[in-house]
Amino acid sequence: MTAEQPERPVRPDPQPVTVWHDGACPLCRREIAVMRGLDRGGAIRFVDVRKSDDMSPAERSSRLNRFHAEENGRLLTGAAAFAAMWRAIPVLRPFGFAARNTVTLSVLEFAYRCFLRVRPALQRLAYRLEAKRWK
Repeated sequence: MTAEQPERPVRPDPQPVTVWHDGACPLCRREIAVMRGLDRGGAIRFVDVRKSDDMSPAERSSRLNRFHAEENGRLLTGAAAFAAMWRAIPVLRPFGFAARNTVTLSVLEFAYRCFLRVRPALQRLAYRLEAKRWK
């Protein structure tokens, strides 16, 4: 007499995480290039906000001002969006899971907001460095 094995539910393929980025920003381009290199499994769909035609002007402005990602149908911004992107990349996944802790996520969000204050200056510097490189 053999016992029947219970059927395991078939897990559907996970939805890719969608990440919106500013393709005109040299900082963003570099970061996204690194993330694309790490995303060997194609778990992330990268969308250049400036080239996307499927969003309203208000959505476009919002996505240019703050980092956005969608994970499992849920729209995330700031540090939570970065954590979703990290969870989709095996080598960064532990950092993404650590950010599920509310204290950790709060610290990351604080750091992200500090970064947003200096981002314009960093972008200007990156533009200048890029211009020198291409001369």
